Formats: sequence, structure tokens, C-alpha cells
Amino acid sequence: MLLEGKVAIVTGGARGIGREISLAFAKEGADIVICDINMELSSATQKEIESIGRRSLSILTDVTNFSHAEEVVNKTLDKFQKIDILINNAGITRDGLLLRMKEEDWDMVLAVNLKGTFNFTKAVSKVMIKQHSGRIINIASIIGLIGNAGQANYAASKAGIIGLTKSAAKELAGRNINVNAIAPGFIDTEMTAKLPEDVRQKMLTQIPKGRFGQPIDVAKAALFLASDLSDYITGQVITVDGGMVM
Repeated sequence: MLLEGKVAIVTGGARGIGREISLAFAKEGADIVICDINMELSSATQKEIESIGRRSLSILTDVTNFSHAEEVVNKTLDKFQKIDILINNAGITRDGLLLRMKEEDWDMVLAVNLKGTFNFTKAVSKVMIKQHSGRIINIASIIGLIGNAGQANYAASKAGIIGLTKSAAKELAGRNINVNAIAPGFIDTEMTAKLPEDVRQKMLTQIPKGRFGQPIDVAKAALFLASDLSDYITGQVITVDGGMVM
């Protein structure tokens, strides 16, 4: 198993890409701490993980609050005594054209997506530095690389995550901590399922592979970056997009 005996924290781990990463990691031997605002879904994912034979912990978490990140770290250490992997996955959208975008929609997206990533990276880094080992994987987006009309806040937050990833990688590499980002393209989740069919078809024309990605496609990339297979890789952004951004 690629992650035998490892302990991973996954923010936004109750559903979608976060859930898929949690389950994929558990199948490869990791114990999982799920951080989410939806405890019903979080508990359901926890039960799935435990049915695989791994230990799990669900924690109600507001990633925008640094004290919550510290609480997650403390509870994780109490139960598992270490933290090997952090997946900064929690994220939201509040789309709208720039001229009409409400200030609170800008602030909320930046707070959850970017500040949340900063909060958990800072809190977990202290532990990983003492351990002299760790993997931090940030879920960005191709929108952070190419932008998108109607998503100025989301694009800014994801571009910020990429910058944070590279800066953290440079700071932490000497402590044997790898920091990388994954930039998914159009992934088949609840969010894309709600799009009108004509919009979905237009999106498909932009993808050379001719299909939407699945959450497992992102989970496989995360598994690679979390494992010893990626020992010499840090500060990188891996696009999982079916060839959309080249």
C-alpha cells in the first residue's frame, strides 16, 4: 500500500473531490481526518472509511478560522500522534460578473479558498517541521491559471493558492516537506451536474480527451503526490484537465 500507516487531514473531505481523496487514501492504508461544515455527510464518509478498515475522525470545521485549524491539528495529534499529509481541498464559488459582484461574495470566496489554505498550511507546518517530514497538497484549479468570465473571485483565490504553494514549497523543502498543487479542470461533480446541457456540451468541446474528469482522476494525482513516488517533486502544479490547458 502506498500510504500504509500514514495520517491525512482532508479539508472539505465529506463530498465531491475531497470525499474521493479520503476514500482513495484510506484504501491505500491511510487514516483520515475529515474537516467539513456538513457533519451529516462527514459522518457518512467516516463510516465508509472505517468499513475499509482504517481509522477516521470527523471534525466540524470552519477553515476561515485559524483557531479551528489549530483545533484540528490538536485533535489529530491526540488520536493519531502525527500528521503526514494535508489536503487543502475546501472551496466554494460565488459567481458573478465583476461589475456586479457583491463585496461579500468576493470576501467569502477568498476567505474559504485562499485564507483557509493558508490557515491549515500554517497550523500543520509546525507539526511537520518537528517531524522533519510531510506532504501538503493544495487543490487549485485551471481557472487560477487561465481565468474565467464571471469568476474573478474564484480565479483570484485559486491563483493565490498557486502562489502560496510555490512560496511554502521554498520555505519548507529544507525540512523534507513537499508542497504541491493540483489544478483540476472540469470535473463531474454536483456543481457541474447542475449546469444546463448546452453549457456542458460547450465545455466538452474545450477538452481534448472529450469527457469531463471524475473525482477519482484528481484523487489519483493526489495519491501520487502524497506517496513516496513523488519524493523529488515540490512546488509544482499538476493539471488534471484532459488536456484542456497545455
